[in-house]
Amino acid sequence: MEGHNANFNNAGDKPYMCGECGYRTVKKDTLSRHMRIHTGEKPYKCDQCDYSAARKSSLNRHLAKHTGEKPFMCGECGYRTDDKTKLSKHMRTHTGEKPYKCDRCGYSAAQKANLVSHQATHTGEKPYMCGECGYRTAQRSNLSRHMRTHTEEKPYKCDQCDYSASQKANLDYHIATKHTGEKPYMCGECGYRTAMRSDLPKHMRIHTKVKPCKLDQCGISTACKPSLDQHLATHTRDITYKC
Repeated sequence: MEGHNANFNNAGDKPYMCGECGYRTVKKDTLSRHMRIHTGEKPYKCDQCDYSAARKSSLNRHLAKHTGEKPFMCGECGYRTDDKTKLSKHMRTHTGEKPYKCDRCGYSAAQKANLVSHQATHTGEKPYMCGECGYRTAQRSNLSRHMRTHTEEKPYKCDQCDYSASQKANLDYHIATKHTGEKPYMCGECGYRTAMRSDLPKHMRIHTKVKPCKLDQCGISTACKPSLDQHLATHTRDITYKC
């Protein structure tokens, strides 16, 4: 037993490791699910179309597209979703809650995925790798999206026309701009609304004054890349920026 415990601790309390990319976990079944990223196995099949998924939760979300049911509603702005966890995440756009804390600095995030991405800036770790081109990322979801550049898979289908997308955010934007006009993401400071969740953090920089895009040559910082590009035009030669 002592020998077993020693091996467990030496593995960083995560004894199950992926031989493809080095990903580690404390649970054997979690490793089994992870391996589907590499094998492409999708054992969960939709009985109404040819959709299949690597996870049961993904299939459940997909099935809601057939029924159209969205029982979970935001009391602040009327946003509806078929997934309770999505509603919880959405509510943080109103409350400003950021429960995920970095243990190395003062950074906090509303979503765990954002914290994982941030922590990679400390460790440099990118455990998820594409077997086709060697692309690496700190997030499993990024790898899944990346793989569609090779497979050209577009699993997100519009139920009102023949549009399909490789990313759910693109489908949401399509539906909001072409069909419903819905803008579910709202700024709690000024009431600004948008159809794209990714637009809201960019907008919030107006209020927080955060300027993450920095030009090394002259030290100027801007809230968004387009503003930095405009400034670059004032220089007479190419200058690299980081954002």
